Amino acid sequence: MKYGIGTPVVVQLPSARAEWERQAGPAELVRIAEHADRLGYHHLTCSEHVAVPASVEAARGVTYWDALATLSYLAARTERIRLVTNVLVLAYHHPLALAKRYGTLDRLSGGRLILGLGVGSLTEEFELLGAPFDDRGPRADDALRALRAAWGVREPSYRGPYYQFSGLVVEPHAPRDRVPFWMGGRTRRSLTRAAALADGWTPFALDHDQLRAMLDSVERPDGFEVVLGFGAPVDPMAGPGPVLEAIDRVTTAGATTVSVSVVHHSLDHYLDQLEAFAQLVDLAGR
Repeated sequence: MKYGIGTPVVVQLPSARAEWERQAGPAELVRIAEHADRLGYHHLTCSEHVAVPASVEAARGVTYWDALATLSYLAARTERIRLVTNVLVLAYHHPLALAKRYGTLDRLSGGRLILGLGVGSLTEEFELLGAPFDDRGPRADDALRALRAAWGVREPSYRGPYYQFSGLVVEPHAPRDRVPFWMGGRTRRSLTRAAALADGWTPFALDHDQLRAMLDSVERPDGFEVVLGFGAPVDPMAGPGPVLEAIDRVTTAGATTVSVSVVHHSLDHYLDQLEAFAQLVDLAGR
């Protein structure tokens, strides 16, 4: 099992945000990233929304740090921890723009990028950015194929129903010819898309029985990652029992990687909780 963190501060959901996160900034974020890196966590995350409709603020929150700027900044302050976009909305970007921008980040970080990608659901945001909404599913499928063809290639070529390019140079380009794609979503279609076109699935808002049933219904390639959260924050400083039970539940549900969330009331408390969890699962010995 691999353990990463769903980074606080950069995404602030009203149902999960701690009060200290409201005023936190770059200094606090760097302390989190450096601490998680030093402890041996697998990854940290940053999501994407350009502008969130005020009408959904109570449910989704409105604080979403820009993924490219944030992860680039943290790449310079860390050494091993992987950098996950969880998630970028494919329709908001041309595949070559993603290949250039995030390929550059992959180069700057020494090959530590994982691209978390999604289809998107906020109609107002699509309209704001001039992105087509109704065909976003098949468009995302084509974007995934185009991005795969372009990744790590100086002169990429691709022809699909939505995206076509050739005779163009992308320089610099990613140092690797393949980067892991993790698909977000909560439907069986998102899982089948991930199994066919990506390397992993990062579902949300599904209980563990639903997840297990969905995973059992889809054939997945070898090495396919299933990235699950605990469902509720754990409190490792309070003792190992509930934490080990939570790990057992996500393992039974099919997780290969866990996005760790912990109870926390301040930055120092959060850092202490990360350390307590790391000791419990022996991250240093992995």
